[in-house]
Formats: sequence, structure tokens, C-alpha cells
Amino acid sequence: MIRSMTGFGQAEGAMGTLHVVVDVRTVNHRFFSPSIKLPTSFGRWETEVREAMRQKVSRGHVTLTVRSERHASTAIAIDEPRFAAVAAQLKALTEQYGLTGGVDLASVLRMPDVLSAPRDDEETGTAADLVAIVSLALDALSRSREEEGARLAEVLRQRLDQVEATLGRIAARAPERIIAHRDRLRASVKELTDGLAVDETRLAQEIAILADRMDVAEELDRFHAHLAAFRGALAESGEPVGKRLGFILQEMLREANTTGSKAADAAILHEVVGLKEELERIREQVENLE
Repeated sequence: MIRSMTGFGQAEGAMGTLHVVVDVRTVNHRFFSPSIKLPTSFGRWETEVREAMRQKVSRGHVTLTVRSERHASTAIAIDEPRFAAVAAQLKALTEQYGLTGGVDLASVLRMPDVLSAPRDDEETGTAADLVAIVSLALDALSRSREEEGARLAEVLRQRLDQVEATLGRIAARAPERIIAHRDRLRASVKELTDGLAVDETRLAQEIAILADRMDVAEELDRFHAHLAAFRGALAESGEPVGKRLGFILQEMLREANTTGSKAADAAILHEVVGLKEELERIREQVENLE
């Protein structure tokens, strides 16, 4: 499955007494470039999170953000036995020393150990809990990238069809322009010699040399081979193919440049310019593929 380097994934779950939300976004980049933003209490697990990201994303700039909040029902715990003991002690002291005002709720709650927060390990869970949620977010990201990759692959196939059509027009024009150059050469020789006898064998040799220099058949054959390789890579599944497609595109551009330099024909040069424009559009799309 062809994957885009642009995508988004989200997952959420519980970690101890916390509700955790993981967002992960990716954009194109030549290499694997992670950016991890964790709450302070999760900072010690950054290595585990980074490794989970590396296993599921091979290329792209990846931004992972983790947000957490306490469940309302577990944010504060009241130690009721401690509350009762403190209230009784405060009431006894009030009566013993004749204090006024009585004992109120706020006074009891302010006493040490009446209110207790969850222990750190109870509150934040474990590294495995966090990695499990991160993995779900990365799975959602992968699905997003595959969907976008499928759309990009279809666009690329359509552009390859246009490239192939251009090559067909160049192939059809190539023999015609050689014949036209041959006729012009014969006419120029006849004009320069002013009716004198011409060595037809030598003239035929010069025409053959000219035709060989202008022949673009090999370039077109190699170009078609590169197109086949490109289509084959698009049909593959599993390993990322973005870099390989980039290399194939470089070879296509080399053949296009060689064809243009050997053209000596306005019609073919026009087609080559359009060909290079199409290859540039393909390159822009390939840069977004993993």
C-alpha cells in the first residue's frame, strides 16, 4: 500500500486516574524526524514513545502530542477515618479551651492527610499504558496516510498516462523530422554545388551520420522502461517506495533532456518542454509519498 507522508491520527484511553488523548500528525520530510510533546509526568517515557513511532513511521516529520486530565471522580480522595478523627479532636479542643465558632468543614479539610491525591504511579499509569494509546493513534495515522496515498497513486497514474502519450507523439514525429532534415541537406548541397556532380556515396554517409545523431529511439526505449518501473513500484505493498520513485524520476528527466538536445526540431522541443513540466508535477507528488 502506497502511503502519503501527510496524515493525522488520534486515540484516547485511561492511564491510572488520568484520561489521555494522543494526537499525531505527519508532513513530508526526507528522513524520520519526530517531535514529541509530553506532559511533565510522562517525560520519563519519551524513549519508549519514540521507539513506538519509529516502528510504524519510516519517513516524515512526525509531531506527537499527549494531553491528560484527571477523572472528576478520582481527582480528590478524602480519608474518612482520618476526617472523623480530626473532627473529633478539634471539637474536643474547642470545648476544652472554650473556643467559639465551632468546628466547620473547611477547618477539618485543611488538616494534614485528610485530603489525599493518588500516588504518582496510580495517577499516571505505566509506560506500557502510554505506548498502547500511542500505538492506536499511530494505527489511525497509518490508515489516514494509506487513504491519502491511494489518492496520490491514482493521480500519479493519470500523469504517467499523459507522459506516455507525449512519448508517443515524439516517437511519431522523430522519423518525419529526419526525412525533413535529409531533404534540406540535399537541397543545400545542390544549391552550393550549383549543379556540379555530387558524390552520392559521401552524401549518403553524411545523411546516415546526421540521422544517427538525431536518433532518439534509445532514449524513448529507456524512458518506457523507467515508466514500467515506476508503475511497478506504485503497485507494490509493504516497503516505502517514495525514494525509489524519486530516483526513477531523475532517470526520466535525464532521458527527457537528452531527447531535447538531440531533437533539432521545434515540434519535438515543444513536446519535451511539456514532458519536463509533467515530470515536475509528478516530482511534487512523489515528495509526499513515504
